[in-house]
Amino acid sequence: MAVEQKPLMPKATAVWLVDNTSLTFEQIADFCGLHPLEVKGIADEDVAKGIKGQDPVTSGQLTREQIEEAEKDHSKRLKMAPPKHKMPSVKQKKAPRYTPVSKRQDKPDAVYWILRNHPEFTDADIVRLIGTTKATIQKIRERSHWNATNIKAVDPVTLGLCSQLELDLAVTRANQKRERALKRAAKRGETLKPIEETTADLGSGPQPDVVEHPVNPDEGAPAPDEFKLSSELEQD
Repeated sequence: MAVEQKPLMPKATAVWLVDNTSLTFEQIADFCGLHPLEVKGIADEDVAKGIKGQDPVTSGQLTREQIEEAEKDHSKRLKMAPPKHKMPSVKQKKAPRYTPVSKRQDKPDAVYWILRNHPEFTDADIVRLIGTTKATIQKIRERSHWNATNIKAVDPVTLGLCSQLELDLAVTRANQKRERALKRAAKRGETLKPIEETTADLGSGPQPDVVEHPVNPDEGAPAPDEFKLSSELEQD
């Protein structure tokens, strides 16, 4: 469902319409996205004092014919006029997530918490949520961070690095991404290992396999050939 456009300067437009037209407060409020009482306050000069009126006809947001028709029929609602020139769409670059300086020292704790509690997160997911770097995440995962001894797992919501809604959405996206990967792997006849097998405990390296050998009661006793050779040497 398309969102209806509103004037770029709603109060300034409302000031001009109040001063220059006989439109009702409801018509002006509906077009400008304001409350009728707010428009009444503009007419009574209790609201928007000092704001210079913005002509919507000059700016191409309304036509003179639309205003005249609405003045004759107070049940008619004004709509934004189609733009005369089509502006090219500009793709905005994703800016890195900004974190206040006072909270940047808490990022390692938040990253450690996510690594422990949400192993389904990729490094890109953590970067997007916390605003850290992949190199930092790797150091925390390997416990090679310069402050590794003081890093403790703390919820990023508690630290104020993100909202609970943002965290919930990130968890949902990560789980959906993993489910899609499982489905693709199932179609190819492959299987993905469980998360518990693919993620090791943080701070502990790989443990060597322990091979148990059966206890031989004769272990350590010389073989018959070895015993015979040692006897001959003693006789010589």
